[in-house]
Amino acid sequence: MLDTGQTKETLLEVNNIEVIYNHVILVLKGVSLSVPKGGITALLGGNGAGKTTTLKAVSNLLRSERGEVTKGTISYRGERVQDLNPSDLVKKGVIQVMEGRHCFEHLTVEENLLTGAYTRGDGRGAIAADLEMVYSYFPRLKERRKSQSGYTSGGEQQMTAIGRALMSRPETILLDEPSMGLAPQLVEQIFEIVKSVNEQEGVTFLLAEQNTNVALRYAHYGYILESGRIVMDGPAAELRENPDVKEFYLGVSEEGRKSFRDVRSYRRRKRWLS
Repeated sequence: MLDTGQTKETLLEVNNIEVIYNHVILVLKGVSLSVPKGGITALLGGNGAGKTTTLKAVSNLLRSERGEVTKGTISYRGERVQDLNPSDLVKKGVIQVMEGRHCFEHLTVEENLLTGAYTRGDGRGAIAADLEMVYSYFPRLKERRKSQSGYTSGGEQQMTAIGRALMSRPETILLDEPSMGLAPQLVEQIFEIVKSVNEQEGVTFLLAEQNTNVALRYAHYGYILESGRIVMDGPAAELRENPDVKEFYLGVSEEGRKSFRDVRSYRRRKRWLS
């Protein structure tokens, strides 16, 4: 397992990007981050911090929402990729699992998984082998493979979305809010599977997550976003022990659990964001 998340070859490099929606709304302000090969990198922060926008900037899905990268660069394996079509980026091995899962509700679980292999040209045998690989990580999906996805649970749909991404044989998965709407036990299960896929298949992850506690237990390196800016980054183990992170994201401090409305906390927070 990586110690810092920064000790191996860098796959994805985001350098000082600015994102604007509708030509006027500034959402990201000078965001920079790097994702090393074979690591799990977490992008953390509250709702509206800019996590999803960052992932969509990487996967080139901003244009469909009238957004654009107006400054900075995004490169993958040293090649500028921010002007590519999303489908071209998938062919390079980068795929995004969207927030909210977005399964094809009218298709069965297995049909959903097979759509992930649509761009592949390596034959039915290889695709069938990868389907069994996905079922080995998600035994529940094998049980439900003939069920219509729209009638499966939220946890099963999240598993389907990740499994579908794996069927494209990605090098890097951009995973957006995998814990959203799931019971704590299912959240742990999903993150355990992410860890297994990372370690056994060598898939690199950049995951955006509000659940800082669970994300920092599974990630190697983390970046914390506030109002469209990176305010802190470091090895996950160090962030877990950082007093500011404990207080503002894990809900504890040396003096116990505190409220954001606490005046001293507010002043301290303003100091480290300035």
